[in-house]
Amino acid sequence: MHTKTIKELSVLLHAKKISATELAQLFLQRIKSSDLNAFLHVDDALTLQQAAAADQRLASGDATVLTGIPIAHKDIFVTRGWRSTAGSKMLENYTSPFDATVVENFNQAGMVTLGKLNCDEFAMGSSNENSYFGAVKNPWDKTAIPGGSSGGSAAAIAARLAPASTATDTGGSIRQPASLCGVTGIKPTYGRVSRFGMIAFASSLDQGGPIAKSAEDCGLLLNAMAGFDERDSTSIERDKEDFTRDLNLSLQGLKIGIPREYFGAGLSADVEQAVRAALAEYEKLGATLVDISLPKTELSIPTYYVIAPAEASSNLSRFDGVRYGFRAKDYTDLSDMYCKTRAQGFGDEVKRRILVGAYVLSHGYYDAYYLQAQKIRRLIAQDFQQAFTQCDVIMGPVAPTVAWNLGDKADDPIANYLADIFTLSTSLAGLPGMSIPCGFGQGEKNAKRPVGLQIIGNYFAEAKLLNVAHQYQQATDWHLRQPAE
Repeated sequence: MHTKTIKELSVLLHAKKISATELAQLFLQRIKSSDLNAFLHVDDALTLQQAAAADQRLASGDATVLTGIPIAHKDIFVTRGWRSTAGSKMLENYTSPFDATVVENFNQAGMVTLGKLNCDEFAMGSSNENSYFGAVKNPWDKTAIPGGSSGGSAAAIAARLAPASTATDTGGSIRQPASLCGVTGIKPTYGRVSRFGMIAFASSLDQGGPIAKSAEDCGLLLNAMAGFDERDSTSIERDKEDFTRDLNLSLQGLKIGIPREYFGAGLSADVEQAVRAALAEYEKLGATLVDISLPKTELSIPTYYVIAPAEASSNLSRFDGVRYGFRAKDYTDLSDMYCKTRAQGFGDEVKRRILVGAYVLSHGYYDAYYLQAQKIRRLIAQDFQQAFTQCDVIMGPVAPTVAWNLGDKADDPIANYLADIFTLSTSLAGLPGMSIPCGFGQGEKNAKRPVGLQIIGNYFAEAKLLNVAHQYQQATDWHLRQPAE
C-alpha cells in the first residue's frame, strides 16, 4: 500500500477499500521503524484524530481527491499542535498557535498530517547536515546526504514514509534534494504559494512546493497548495487553476532549450550521461532540442549569496530571546542576553549568513554589494526571457554530481554553495522549475545514488512543466524505483 501513488490511494479511499485511519496507521508504523532521521515530531493522537475526520468526510460524500491522503510538512511551516522548529535550537520547543496557509489548505482538503520533517536550520544548506537535530540520511545510501534544505521532505518520499510532503525552495531546496533522493519535486513561480506561516529565510526567494513520487501527484498537491492569500504581501492574485489539466498532451513539436553553460566543466560524467539519455528520450517523444545560452549563470552564486544572506540577517533579527524561542540562561544585561542567546541558539551556517548579510547591507558596502547583486539578478531574469523566445522549456542537470558522503563538505561551505550552480538562477528569476528522476550515477559508490533532470518553465507555466514531466514518466520507470528496505 505504501508504494502506491496519491491518485491510486485516493481511488482506494473513495471505494472504501481502505480507511484513512488504516492508511495513517500504516505510515506511522513505517516512520517508527525508520532510522533516516527524516521526522522531527510525530504525534499519533493528532494524526489519528485527523484521519478519523477524513473518514467521516469520505463516508458523507464531502471528500476531495486528497481527503484521507497522509502528508508530512517540512518543519519550516508552522503547524498548530506539532512543534515548529525550523531545524534550530532557537525554536526547539516552539509550538505555533496557528497553521501556515499551506498547512491550512491541505487540512481543508482533508489530508492527514503525519508529522514534521527535518531540514537544514532555517532552510540554510544543501545537505541537511545543518539541522540542530542531526543530519538526515539518504534512503538509497545511508552514508550519503539527501540534499537540502528539504532533505527530510525528499527522504520521506523516497523511503515511502509518506506519499506526499511539503518543502520550500530558496535557491534549489526542493529540486536538489528531489534529485539526490530520486523523487519528483516542483518549485512554483514565486508568489504562487503563500508564504504566510512559512518561517522566513530570504523573503524575495522563499517559495513553497510539493515533493511526491510522480508529476501527477505533484500536480494534485499543487492544486490545493497554490492560491492567492491576502495575508501574504508577496502572494500573486490569479484565478485558481487545475495544474493536472494538460498532463496527457502530446510533446510533439515541443522545443527544449539546452543551456551550454549547464554542460561545462564541473559537471560529472555520470550525471551528464543520465541527463543526455533523458533528453534523447524526449526526442523520441517528439520534442526538439535547441541550443541556448544563459550567459549569467556563473554569476548566480555570488549574486544569491549576497541577496539571500542580506534578507536572512533582517528576517532572523526577530530571534532575540525576548518574544519567543530560546533564551540564554546566564547574562548580565539586555545586550548580553541578545548576544548570548543568538550565539548559543543559532548554528554555524546561520551565523555565517547573518554576518555576511549584515556586512553587505552596512553603510559603505550596500551600493558595492547588495545593489550590484540586485542589478545582476535582473540581468539573469532577462537571460531567461531571451531563452524562452527560442524554446518552450529549458532542461539540464539539477546538481553537478550525485549525492556526496555525509561529512565530505561539512567543513567547506563554499563547496556546498557551488553545488547549487544549476538551481540558483531559476530562483533568482522567480521562475518555476522541477526535478524528476532520470537515472543513477556510475561506479561502485555512485551506482545507487539517483540523478535528477531539471525542467524550467516561464512564469506560471507549472501545468506545462507537469505535462512535460508526466509524459517522460509514462515512458520510463525511474520514478517508480525505490530503495531497498
